[in-house]
Amino acid sequence: MKTRRLPGVRWPWLLCGVVAVVVAAIAGLAFGPVSLPPGGVAAELVDLIPGVNIHSGLSERDAAILLQLRLPRVVLGLLAGAMLALAGGCYQGAFRNPLADPYLLGAAAGAGLAVTAVVALRGSDMDIGALPPSVPLAAFGGALIAVALTYLLGVAGRDRTPASLILAGVAVSAFLAAGQTYLMQRNADDIRAIYSWLLGRLATNGWHEVRLLLPYAIVTTVVVLALRRELDVLSVGDDEASGLGLHPQRSRYILIAAASLGTAAAVSVSGLIGFVGIVVPHIVRMLTGTSYRAILPLSMLFGAAFLALADLAGRTFAAPAEIPIGVVTAFVGGPFFVLVLRTAKRVIT
Repeated sequence: MKTRRLPGVRWPWLLCGVVAVVVAAIAGLAFGPVSLPPGGVAAELVDLIPGVNIHSGLSERDAAILLQLRLPRVVLGLLAGAMLALAGGCYQGAFRNPLADPYLLGAAAGAGLAVTAVVALRGSDMDIGALPPSVPLAAFGGALIAVALTYLLGVAGRDRTPASLILAGVAVSAFLAAGQTYLMQRNADDIRAIYSWLLGRLATNGWHEVRLLLPYAIVTTVVVLALRRELDVLSVGDDEASGLGLHPQRSRYILIAAASLGTAAAVSVSGLIGFVGIVVPHIVRMLTGTSYRAILPLSMLFGAAFLALADLAGRTFAAPAEIPIGVVTAFVGGPFFVLVLRTAKRVIT
């Protein structure tokens, strides 16, 4: 039986991705320090649709927990997970490097330094949970500068190996992290909120963070998915891509800028959440093949589900205390990165 295809995406995997998002979202909304019936949660969500009137059976208190606390948090996790996974897959294609990731390329560190600088300049009246719209743009600038430095140090020189790019990214990340630590020490009284943000956080004060992230997520998604075919062309090499009528460097710069925008926007509202950009695209690649026409949209879906479930784990394992989501993703991503490093040994050497 032939498998139906639409722009490179296999329908069964697309359906699996949608189901994963729905299941992760319902689980994230239903479970936590206070458990809610999944059926009641689903009915309450359906009741939000204009023209639909369903009695969910939830009490007024449970409905408030669902709609005012958990729903914004889960939606934020879905958006941030989708952006980090999409950016990771895009970086891997643009740099033709299986180890490329927003954190290993310095993008997250650059965005983190920019956010810290903005908070330090604004002083003690700055609440990390009520960021102004200018913060994602500042984070974008920081991420773009960091990736440019990594590119110049690791790819634009004579030694153009995948290993040199990763080493350059580690060096740039360490340098920027040192700058961030310096700023935090110099402004310790004003930026206490930064400490929890550093380990990753999806705690929200309503829909502010979602509204802040959404427009940047839309721009990133449209640009990257529109150019996903060009990532497949870039995978055969710049000379061959030029022969096929593509301008490799121009396409690469646009894709890197878009991935950096998505990374910066996610980091600015959710903090430093590592490994999503390397774990999810690699798993999708193992399941569906090497075409970025399939990898990128599926990475968005599975990345969204992954971060929603990671947040649920962080909220429930040590309840009523909460494990930072960055710690949860590190527990999963650290061993996985070692596995990827071993399987990619031939490439980086």
